[in-house]
Amino acid sequence: MDAGPPGLTMPKSGVFSETLPRPRFARYVPAWPLLAAVALMLGWAGDGWAAGDAPPTGRIDLKVVGGLGGVSQYERYEQPFWRSRVTELTGGVVHAEIAPFDRAGFRAEEMLPLMRLGVVPFGTALLAVVSGEEPEFNAVDLPALNPDIGTLRETVQSYRPHLRKLLLERYNVELLSVYTYPAQVLWCSGAFSGLGDLAGRRIRTSSVGQAEMVEALGATAVVIPFANIVPAMRDGVVECAVTGTMSGNTIGLPAVTTHVHAMAITWGVSVFGANVTAWQALPETVRAQLRAGLAELETSIWNGAERETGDGLDCSAGRPGCVDGKPGRLTVVPLTKADIDRRRQLLLTTVLPRWVERCGAECSAAWNAYLGPQLGIETQPP
Repeated sequence: MDAGPPGLTMPKSGVFSETLPRPRFARYVPAWPLLAAVALMLGWAGDGWAAGDAPPTGRIDLKVVGGLGGVSQYERYEQPFWRSRVTELTGGVVHAEIAPFDRAGFRAEEMLPLMRLGVVPFGTALLAVVSGEEPEFNAVDLPALNPDIGTLRETVQSYRPHLRKLLLERYNVELLSVYTYPAQVLWCSGAFSGLGDLAGRRIRTSSVGQAEMVEALGATAVVIPFANIVPAMRDGVVECAVTGTMSGNTIGLPAVTTHVHAMAITWGVSVFGANVTAWQALPETVRAQLRAGLAELETSIWNGAERETGDGLDCSAGRPGCVDGKPGRLTVVPLTKADIDRRRQLLLTTVLPRWVERCGAECSAAWNAYLGPQLGIETQPP
């Protein structure tokens, strides 16, 4: 998902020496004055934020940071769950306030360090964003890895135990849910027949991995914020853009493009978790109720992402099946055998080698242990 807030940097290199410890927090954790300011601004510092500090009435108040504001995942699923459903699940014991992470007053890259320090007790982190410092997290959503949501489900299921371990060991965060946004696909203002027909074009991307894939196709990657995609297309700054099927429809891409590809390049996987201290402070019965509710929420979000992936394409093409989007007249470029073969080639020769180069031997070993057997692909350490 396009989470890129202002100031997001995406380093294109950064191989760590195997003889030195990886600097997991040195450049990532904000200064204490900033943390204090953020906590006070959000009302999460001082008395009352800790999950287990229930008042005499037995009521427990939680502060939650959700996903991107203004999109379906947050508006239809996360916000209603925390504002009403969680109170029903716990018999009126738990009451929660939620804010989307892009409107919470801090950079999305800082989410995990803030959770580690307890400033954000319950929060959502978009893996593509936090992987700027921790590439290992984004193994499940590398470009060209998951062309459809069925493959993505299998990938996440295989890697989930490692995600849980990484969050616990590096950030003192208990993994509670894994979410996904609808597919991110390729939109273009001129006709194209597939991945092999993009050389020479300028294409908007939102991550290092997307940029590397685009450049391997002979195109030029241009980093443009999500909010500026339509003006950039209209002004000819780029001829194509990678973004979500439904979000692209919502912001008006059908008005400035003519073709959209049916293959998912990436998705936008995020994790929801809790600071371990805040989580353990909750009564055991409440933790069980929250886990059950979050499992239902996760299922709803995944089903919604699958539905909206198709609906976004249907609406942009003006098909009768359009439900929630704006009807357009785009041509949907179908997935061909040539695209399937090219996708795998890009994964093997560009995406995975570059990711391992950035990430290091630990990531190569994790891939080979959790994803290699499922995909039949083994990586070589740098």
